[in-house]
Amino acid sequence: MVKTVAIVGAGVSGLAAIRCCLEEGLEPTCFERGNDVGGLWKFSDQAEEGKASIYRSVFTNSSKEMMCYPDFPYPDDYPNFMHNSKLQEYIKTFAKKKGLLRYIQFETLVTRIKQCPSFLLTGQWEVAVEKDGKQESTTFDAVMVCSGHHVYPNLPKNSFPGLDQFQGDCLHSRDYKGPDAFKGKRVLVIGLGNSGCDIAVELSHLAAQVVISTRGGSWIMSRVWDDGYPWDMVLLTRFASFLQDILPSFVSDWLYVKQMNSRIKHENYGVMPLKGTLRKEPVLNDELPARILTGSLSVKPSVRKFTETSAVFEDGTVFEAVDFVIFATGYHYNCPFLDDSIIKSRNTEVTLFKSVFPPQMEKPTLALIGFVQALGAAIPIVDMQSRWVVQVFTKSCLLPTAKEMMDDIDEEKAKRLKWFGESQTLQTEYISYMDKLGSFIGAKPNIPRLFLTDPQLALEVYFGPCSPYQFRLMGPGKWDGARNAILTQWDRALKPTRTRVVSKAHRPQHFHSLLKMLLFLLFLLTALLTFY
Repeated sequence: MVKTVAIVGAGVSGLAAIRCCLEEGLEPTCFERGNDVGGLWKFSDQAEEGKASIYRSVFTNSSKEMMCYPDFPYPDDYPNFMHNSKLQEYIKTFAKKKGLLRYIQFETLVTRIKQCPSFLLTGQWEVAVEKDGKQESTTFDAVMVCSGHHVYPNLPKNSFPGLDQFQGDCLHSRDYKGPDAFKGKRVLVIGLGNSGCDIAVELSHLAAQVVISTRGGSWIMSRVWDDGYPWDMVLLTRFASFLQDILPSFVSDWLYVKQMNSRIKHENYGVMPLKGTLRKEPVLNDELPARILTGSLSVKPSVRKFTETSAVFEDGTVFEAVDFVIFATGYHYNCPFLDDSIIKSRNTEVTLFKSVFPPQMEKPTLALIGFVQALGAAIPIVDMQSRWVVQVFTKSCLLPTAKEMMDDIDEEKAKRLKWFGESQTLQTEYISYMDKLGSFIGAKPNIPRLFLTDPQLALEVYFGPCSPYQFRLMGPGKWDGARNAILTQWDRALKPTRTRVVSKAHRPQHFHSLLKMLLFLLFLLTALLTFY
């Protein structure tokens, strides 16, 4: 019987894990190597070994109504997209208001987690930690690993011939903190992801010249979407997810490309993805196209080779007199305190059932939280994962057999290859993933029942933003305030922007969206009948 739970890390995942353990009467002990909560979102002037790192200017890519803990909305006056310091303030408030701090041992490094000799019988783990130079081990009934996947940088120097002869400075994006040191310099940024674009745009205001090198391109989205609403409150809806599932692939692909190109024609800016129909995570950047238009930065293909002072690209062009190369090339997935075979049980690839449970373990008493990436916010995902995990720990929810879990992993791998173009990625589709986990514990909203019992709520749940509150309407940890939070989410989203009130606030009309989509489907049907 699971009672004591070790939790590694006190970022947003670790706090969700602590809270969910407490909701089910478990006894969590969280080990955090830093001196505060927040994990990735706790800014530090210098990158620290073994800890996630962000630059000073980071803002959130998800809006506040879509990235809160499901029973803890942000204050009305918080901006929709927050500076990292504002989000850290929210995280600390959550930890304090929920009484989580007492369960955290700060400045404590987890050095080793291994199965107890009696694991086959008890499922217990031995957790070794180090604090103030002293080491100790404790036995726990279960473990939740919440250390994240933005810690160990991927620095592919061997992929670039001549880099060892390059006389300029090289660094990974995790070591970048601000633009001051790059004033008047010529900078090459390798990678067209969110970090690469953020850094390149920021540097373009001070550096002499900035070039981004990309191998595959990316879709560039704005945080500001139709009619000025936050992008995720418009795009991440159950209705949109339903259409994506039922439409023929050629129609779905056409709509997706058209949607991504609604702001800029990507081919005109050199950022067009090589495989545009793949649903790889787009880049959220409001300023990049403008910086390209003003000549402050430019986009080039992959680097073929480096010389002592320059970079030669695949198209033969050369970026001369390069002072700095910044690798925005992502991270390795690693848990150094765990045996690698636990999470990479097949051909060194990450092998986890629903990105959480190692499938081959005799006792399901170890789980990884936050080891997934979606076009959606992390906080609701880790909250849902944690709720599911503690239900498994307490045997209120049972996992499938090892074979069934491996079959599911293979099926998900095939879907990732189709949708995202990579089988190794941690990426998944947000709404379907949340619904799947919710269905395991009875937390997935029952839409047909809602339409019968509460039509006003049902319309907002189905056609409105798929906000985190939906997943606390029912199931373990049900929140009585969820209904009101859903019905007032647009009020909170609009309040911080309406600092000069000139008329009544406008919010998206579900009927208009439904009508436009029905007209489009009617047109599509007519076209199919005409030509086929």
